[in-house]
Order: sequence, then structure tokens, then C-alpha cells
Amino acid sequence: MVKLRISWGEYRRRIARVREVMVERGLDALLLTSGKSMFYVSHFTHMTTERPAILLVPPDGDLIFLGPLLEADHLRHQTGLVGEVRTYLDYPGKVHTIDKFAEWLIDLGYRKAKIGADNPAGASGAMGYTGPPLPEKMPDAEFERAGDIIWAMRLCKSEEEIALIRESAMWGNLAHQYLQDYTAPGMWDVEVSLMASLEASSVMKKTLGPEYETLKGRAPASAGFRGQVGWKSAMPHSIGIPKKIEEGDVLVTGAGSDVGGYGSELERTMILGEPTPKMERYFQVMVESQDAAIEALGPGVKCSEVDRASGKVIRDAGYTALMRHHTGHGIGLEGHEPPWLDIGNDAELKPGMVVSIEPGIYELGYAGFRHSDTAVITEDGYELVTYYPRDIESLTIL
Repeated sequence: MVKLRISWGEYRRRIARVREVMVERGLDALLLTSGKSMFYVSHFTHMTTERPAILLVPPDGDLIFLGPLLEADHLRHQTGLVGEVRTYLDYPGKVHTIDKFAEWLIDLGYRKAKIGADNPAGASGAMGYTGPPLPEKMPDAEFERAGDIIWAMRLCKSEEEIALIRESAMWGNLAHQYLQDYTAPGMWDVEVSLMASLEASSVMKKTLGPEYETLKGRAPASAGFRGQVGWKSAMPHSIGIPKKIEEGDVLVTGAGSDVGGYGSELERTMILGEPTPKMERYFQVMVESQDAAIEALGPGVKCSEVDRASGKVIRDAGYTALMRHHTGHGIGLEGHEPPWLDIGNDAELKPGMVVSIEPGIYELGYAGFRHSDTAVITEDGYELVTYYPRDIESLTIL
């Protein structure tokens, strides 16, 4: 049976590891204001808004939630790892949320404690939030930045996490197939994206059944172009384009899916119509650059070495001026997370790390060329979990 979420046993192991680090650092408590960090240790997911929320990891016992009532209402449906829950009605309230947090933490026995926090201010600071820093309200306590505790744990994925990422890659592959099938001259990019995402999501949900639920607040599976159509394909992270898809367009795609809160990354360069010699040349260099990066992967390899390997192919081809970004980044609970496959990062790859491999070349006013695949670093090399065709023949739409 397909596993669709992290087990309670793994969440408990994560909490135990957090507490080991707390002891090493002499911390009496850890405050998490990041929604992803909260989810990582508890399976509680929510929309991060201007309303501050804290998940408190005490030295023992259940986790404690401090936050808005509207989030606490569904917390009990998501996790059994949170014990005490203290809530306020809304932000900013007659009594500011930070004053409430200080009052509650003091009441819980942390007046003179050494407290670690991913954000010592006591709030994520999203959506225009303003407020006094929590240490100002708790002058007898000692606060220490400790967000690195969770980031360090997230760096190397467990077998459960990797299984979810593999499953995500499978459904992203299906979504991309629909995207390619529906792509045709005269269509808006958003039309193709919506049709492909709807069909893939429908199949995914019907196949996985009632046990499956989205945890990222979006469609189960999705695929699209993100505005990288025709000449605008040369702009990575584009948004949209005021023209329909036309014969002769180069299209840079993206596809993935949400499985247990985890994702994967699949991107391809498609060509609508017969490729020109220039398109073929750019496409080939891009693929060779990606091949070089993939071949460089392995435990003990520096992230900078992977970036250097892919970049060398592009530079040797004479296209240095067409580079816009490094080779890749980590993937997991978020689309971008450490490690960074960048020339300036000499950190070594380790088994369990999951990264995107996506070097690209972009000529402004003409077109961009980028594939992205998701790779897991293994004990003796790597595993590509995305597997959509990468050759120009398979990605040409006639």
C-alpha cells in the first residue's frame, strides 16, 4: 500500500532529536513560528497569515500550541502530538498577541528560561504584521536564535520522506504528459495548464482514494509554463505572457504534486514545430550541461563541484553570457531549500539529500532552455526520481 504521509513514529523521532539538540545547547524550550517547521515536528499545517502562532517544544511531554483560535479549531483533527492549546481571538486584539504570548510563557514556567526560537521576535512577520519583539516582554528570559535546528534536520531526508518525494514525482510525470498532450497553437498557456492539472489531479485523487489529502493548499498535481512561452521562455521565474502559444515557440514547463506535504520538481523544454538549428544547438548544450551535473552527483561531492561541472559545459560552448542561475537547490517540504548547488557552496552532498538539477541557458528576446530533474543522493551515488523524456525528439510537438 502506498504511504501518503509521514508516520507518527517518525514525528516522535524528530521531536526526540530536537530535544537532544536542546539539551546540547542548554535550551529550556524551543519556539517555532514557521509553519513548515511546525508541520515538520507535528503534522499540523495551517495558512501562515498576519496572526502569530507558536508551536512550543518543551523538554518533555506533549507539544504546546499558542495561536489564533481559527487555527486551533482544526489542529486536533491533524495531530495528536499537541497537548495544551492556548488561543486568542484575533490579531491585533485589545491585548497584543505578543503580550499574550509573554503572559502564557511566563505562566508555563519560562520567565527566566533560556529559550531557543526560529524567530525570537515571536512571530513570522507575514502579511503586514507589526508588534513588539517577544524578548522585550520577557526581560528575565534569555533568547537564542535556533531555527538552524530544524533546517539541519531537514537537510537529509529519511526513507519515509524520500518515498513521498518518489510518489510526488510519479504524479508530476503524469501531469506533464497531459501538459504536453494538450499544448497546441492558438491556446493560452493558462488553458493548457488548467486542463492538465485538473486531469492529473482527478486521476491522482481517484487512484489514491480518501486517505489522500493535499497539505500545501493547492491542486494535488499541477503542470504549467509559468509564463515561459516563446520569447519569454528566456526569463526564468516569469509570471505570464499576453500572447497565445504559437508555432515555433520554445516552452519551458514545470510539473509536480503534493504527497504528504512533500514535492518534487520536473521541468522540460518543449518546442512547438520543427526546431531550428539554433534551437537544436542551445537544447543540446543545455542537456549536456545537465548530464554533467548529474554525473557529478554523489556523497562527499561538494555542491560547488556540481555547479562547476554543469557551468563548464555552458562556458566551453561560448554561452557564459546566457547563464542566469546556479545548477540547483534542495527540495522537500518547500520548492527551494538547502543545499544550494552553487559555486560558492563548498558543503558536501550526503546520502538522503534531495536536489534539483536544472542548469539553463537564456537568450533574451529569443528563448530559454532548461530541464529540471529531482535527484536523491544515495550511499554510492544518486537516484533520479523524475523520469520524463529529456531528448529533443520526444519534446518536439508537431
